[in-house]
Formats: sequence, C-alpha cells, structure tokens
Amino acid sequence: MASSPSFLTGERAVVALFIGQIVFSISQSLLSESLSLSLLSLLALSVEISVDASSSVSLSHFFKTRPGASSGIILGAVTLPGLMVSKLIQISRAVSLNQVGTEAELENLQLLYWVTSASCFTVLAYLCFIFYRQSDSKNCATFRVSLSCIALYFGVCCVSFAVKSHGGWYAVAILLWLFFHGFAAVKLIQNILHTFPACASIGEALLVTVGLVIYFSDMLACTAAKSHGYFTASKLVMVPYGVQRSEVSIIIQGLITGLLIFPMLFKNVLQILERVSSAPSRDRGDDQMRRSLVFYVSLVFVLVIAVPSWMQLVQDFHVHPFLWVLDFVLSEPLKRLSLCIYWLVVIYVSVIRFYNISKSSKIERILLRKYYHLMAVLMFVPALILQLWQFS
Repeated sequence: MASSPSFLTGERAVVALFIGQIVFSISQSLLSESLSLSLLSLLALSVEISVDASSSVSLSHFFKTRPGASSGIILGAVTLPGLMVSKLIQISRAVSLNQVGTEAELENLQLLYWVTSASCFTVLAYLCFIFYRQSDSKNCATFRVSLSCIALYFGVCCVSFAVKSHGGWYAVAILLWLFFHGFAAVKLIQNILHTFPACASIGEALLVTVGLVIYFSDMLACTAAKSHGYFTASKLVMVPYGVQRSEVSIIIQGLITGLLIFPMLFKNVLQILERVSSAPSRDRGDDQMRRSLVFYVSLVFVLVIAVPSWMQLVQDFHVHPFLWVLDFVLSEPLKRLSLCIYWLVVIYVSVIRFYNISKSSKIERILLRKYYHLMAVLMFVPALILQLWQFS
C-alpha cells in the first residue's frame, strides 16, 4: 500500500494520455508500430516503478544519477518514439490522399521509428536486468511484466519485418541494424552517466543517448550511401536514406555532429603533443598559450574544413557551405539577420548573467537550470513566430 501513491504521478498520467491519444489515432497499416509503442511504454513504466520503489536505490547508485531527482524513465523512453509515430500518422494520411513523394518518406520514417524504438527498448532491457541483479527481491511482479514485454516486443519486431520484406536476408539485416543501435545506446548511456556523474536522471540520459545514436548513425549511413555505389543500390540503405534532404538539415546535422566530435579531437591532439614534446614546458603561461592555440586551430579545422567537406559529400552545394549560410541569412536580412543578432545578444547576456549567478552558493541548482530553460524559450519563440509568418 505504501507504493500505491508513487504509482499515480502527474508525469505518468500525462505520458499515458500522450501515448493513448497516439495509439487510438493510428491506422491499421501502422498496427505493428502501435503495438511496439504500447509495449515500450509498459516496459518503461515497469522499470520506472521498480527503480522508484526500491528502498536501496541500487540502480541510481550504480549509474550515479542526479540526487533528489525522479528517474523519469518512462518520459525519456517514449518521447522520441511517440513523436515518430505521430509523424507516421501524419504521413500515412498524406499517402492515403495520394500526395506525391510521401511513400518514400513514409518508409524512411518507419525505419527511423524502429531504430529509435529499438534503441530505447535495448536500454530499458539493460536497466531491467541490471536492477534485477542488484535488487534483493528476485521474484517481483514488475520484473515478470518487463520480461513479458521484452519477449512480446521482440516478436512484434520480427513479425513486422518478416511481413514487410520479400526475403529473409533483408529482415535479418534490418534486425542486425537495430541491434547495432541498441548496443551503441547501451554503451553511450553508460559513458554519459559515468563521465558526468550526478548531472542527469536516467530518463534525461536516455533521451540524450537515443538522440545522439540516431544522429550519428544517420550521418554514418548517409555517408556510406553517398560514398559507395554498392550501398546506394542496396535496399537496406536506399529505403531510409534515399529521401532528398534540404541544405538546412544537412548543415544543422553537420555542425552539431562536428561540435560533439570536437572535444574528443581536441583531447587526443593535446595528448599527442604532450607525448611528442621532448621537454616539459617550463612556463605555465606558454603551456596555456599552446593549449589555446591548439583549441582554436582544431575548432577552425572541424568547422571550416572537416564538417563542410562532409556536407559537400552528402549534398550538392554549389558553393562552400559557410558561404551558403551567409547567402541564406542575407537573403532576408530583416527577418534572418535580425534574428541572428537577437540570438547573439540573448546568449551573451544570459551567459554573463548566469555565470555570475552560478558562482553564488545561495542559488539552488534547479533554479539555475530553469534560467537556461527560460533562455531557450526566449531564443526559439521568435523563430517559431517568424516561421509561422513565412508559411502564412
């Protein structure tokens, strides 16, 4: 009876309404996606209940999550798959109206949904077994529910691709592709929670992990499809990566990926320079200057050479992507240039202000995070308003 109040939370009620509205709005052609989303939600709920109801909080200590925060597992697990299914419903309705170009986009989004869902599912299964090993109770009902969801989800996934594919080899290749994403997601969430201890809940780390895995795998597969004719002709790559993409999406993806890879590159370059250097630096100022020089040179290399090279590989840019961005911004200076200037002002004022606030020990950390949430709202609301004006 003590655990019943914790079961009925506002967050779980909102997630249940969100998933219920999606499931009841779905068409028969997306039945497998609807079943898998329901099983994923039930698995996430059972894992979250097990974690929150544990008196020893063994899983939170194992992953070094943020103290005092709820696990947020169900919210982090169903957010991206739910958005994918919502988009699938929208595109399937466009296909029923015989709109041009939507069938390829539907196939693309279906595979992206399964990639997203399988990544979340694999992490949840990993959390379930970790909690089962750490828990004192080995016969809890939530573990049996989780095990049933895992078996049913795997069956739905196999049947779905076996029915949609014309040959067994394609279904096996897709399942291996999904397993690769799940394995990468498990390794990445371990690395995130151990590299940044006490900085995020499990649900927040799961949401970030799945987003990064999808982004990097999409970039890798898109590069392979553009680089080799064999991969382009392959059905495995042609279906999800044959849809034409806009220059803006390619630039955003390249910049985000480059900024994420840059810290690893900078760290490795510093380690190589320290090993190559025969004598240690006698002056601390010289060492700091050398590190600063390496930082800016590496940043320029990533953003001006490496990332634009990848952009030009996967997309036919007639000019350098940096020049394309300048032309894009200056084509409508009243809207786009003024918006960029507004963003720079908001970022500058916010960073200076929040940095001074963060140095004060009297301010709660949760309030500091809310300040950055407010900054994000102040940045993107004007952009959304301008976008609505453009399409109106």
